Amino acid sequence: MKIETHTVNNINIAEIISEEIIIKHAEDGLDLLGNLYYQGFDKIIINTQNITPDFFDLKNGMAGEILQKFSNYRVSLAITGDFSIYKNQSIKDFIYESNKGKHINFLTSTAEALEKLAS
Repeated sequence: MKIETHTVNNINIAEIISEEIIIKHAEDGLDLLGNLYYQGFDKIIINTQNITPDFFDLKNGMAGEILQKFSNYRVSLAITGDFSIYKNQSIKDFIYESNKGKHINFLTSTAEALEKLAS
């Protein structure tokens, strides 16, 4: 795993770069949050390829548990990728509602995430 730092409008944003799944369990998400927060980041970008597909099955509660911690610590998270592959209406609604806020966003690209997180 590599952490790429982007500085936009004097805001440091961490982008997780990896070929592997970084978040396999809720604890992995909490560890990532803690490690990056400790390094001074309060804005993070991660791609869907680095998150287990189980995250997008809302019935198991993993997404809620992880995203609640990000919100509690006021760390903004942008998850990037192609969300059209998820056909379940509940995940579509979840993404739509999350994107209305500022802390958790589901976006299609790193460029879009940087723009959102730097505003």
